[in-house]
Amino acid sequence: MYKNKITQALLLGATITLAATSTFAANVPSGTKLAEKQELVRGNGAEVESLDPQKVSGVPESNVIRDLLEGLVIQDGNGNTIPGVAESWETSDNKTWVFHLREKAKWSNGDPVKASDFVYSWRRLVDPSIGSPYASYLEMTTMQNAADIISGAKKPESLGVVAVDDYTLKVTLDKPLPYFVTMTGHTSMKPVNQAVVEKLGDSWTSPENYVGNGAYKLSKWVVNERIVLTKNPNYWDADNTVIKKVSFLPIESYVAEMNRFLAGEIDLTYEMPNEHFKRIKKDYPESLKVTPYLCSYYYEFNTKKKPFDDIKVRKALSFAIDRKIISDLVVGKGETPAYNFTPLATNGLSVEMPEYAGWTQSDRVKKAKQLLKEAGYGEDNPLTFNLLYNTNDNHKKIAVAISSMWKKTLGVNAVLENQEWKTYLDNKRQGNFEVSRAGWCGDYNEASTFLSIMKSGHSQNYPNYSSVSYDREIDNALLATSEEERSKDYKNAEALLAQDMPIMPIYHYVNARLVNPSLGGYPMKNPENNVFSKDLYFVEK
Repeated sequence: MYKNKITQALLLGATITLAATSTFAANVPSGTKLAEKQELVRGNGAEVESLDPQKVSGVPESNVIRDLLEGLVIQDGNGNTIPGVAESWETSDNKTWVFHLREKAKWSNGDPVKASDFVYSWRRLVDPSIGSPYASYLEMTTMQNAADIISGAKKPESLGVVAVDDYTLKVTLDKPLPYFVTMTGHTSMKPVNQAVVEKLGDSWTSPENYVGNGAYKLSKWVVNERIVLTKNPNYWDADNTVIKKVSFLPIESYVAEMNRFLAGEIDLTYEMPNEHFKRIKKDYPESLKVTPYLCSYYYEFNTKKKPFDDIKVRKALSFAIDRKIISDLVVGKGETPAYNFTPLATNGLSVEMPEYAGWTQSDRVKKAKQLLKEAGYGEDNPLTFNLLYNTNDNHKKIAVAISSMWKKTLGVNAVLENQEWKTYLDNKRQGNFEVSRAGWCGDYNEASTFLSIMKSGHSQNYPNYSSVSYDREIDNALLATSEEERSKDYKNAEALLAQDMPIMPIYHYVNARLVNPSLGGYPMKNPENNVFSKDLYFVEK
């Protein structure tokens, strides 16, 4: 079901014009007595690789950038798309979109936010010289000439976006895309200040130079210690922003993060340690928040490296994973075993589960042994490979459990290799891995946000999966004129992933974290888990 008429209109392709409403203000209930001190401390999982929206790809980075920069649209607490810098927009054919920017929108240095800033930023996103890890995102929007610019065949200036005037932005797509507006809220499509970036180059992201248009300003950045933001008085809705200071802590150990929360040093954790979930639920129920989360946890094969170019090897390793043990016992916060890539709650998704999902685990293991033997591996020639994961307590526990399953049932030796976040991302982008832990969280609530990354040439397609049939299904989905047609294409795409197995889906997430009971406004129904600090507030104890 769609959450409201706006979301339904965006996904079904209706012609719409939206005007600003009062729904973006911090939702402080009438009569609430606010605390005198409004300073928030958030755990953030890892040290960010950058605060440049066109140069990042991870959740920790997006968490901070969400407070520093604002796109054309944002979200309310239920995940619905609402106006951001753009106070209204319209389309008549889902191919040509016109956005009207609010004249109150300003950069933190007082400059007006102009349509030309978005033109500059989106051209920058697809410019090959920038090398953005999210360049393919604009190709997914079908924005005119995006694909040719990314490949180097055309200049960034040919991108289908123009500033009609200072406050009017016109976008031209190659194909109708009814949910295009929702996609513009993504981190990679947020604007940067052209004058500042061109003057300062990469140093524009340092605290003394950072100019943003979000609810907060970058005040301090001590690598591997903290990032501190302070309220931006030039933000267009500053009067309704209650939290005055936000600190992000890059704590990789969930146990350390939990202990600092319990000691009163953190108000909002990034996640929580799986092994402490039951105890926390029993002893601190008022602090535990478990919410839906459009995320999939999976392992991916580097299909360009032997023996993972062999589908038999890939399927053998996938079948041997007991997903129920992982979801129920190793993770155990309400996650569900995954036999397909896209979370089942995603809008526009209808999936027919692959045959192996209905087998018993003993049948899966039996088939896995047969496939591995056919691929030439066994007691006399055991399979050995590296399993890469980013440094994290929960990822390590999962890797240990799965490698033990492979060893016990198949005699396979998986050598565990953990790397800190930046190194892990860099090696994945360069193809320096054999099998790797991966997670993907929806950039918007529609199945294409998951399925498109497995398309040939996509900048996030780390398995290097390439299938003409799969690419055709994704292209057909973009051309579909009805939700039913699009849903059928997604179903076919999921079937091909199960057939070719470039990835091993393991479980679909929930989000479990610790939240200070005095913190109001925490979104319990945002399936993308986008938490805007500007919508939070502390109540008097």
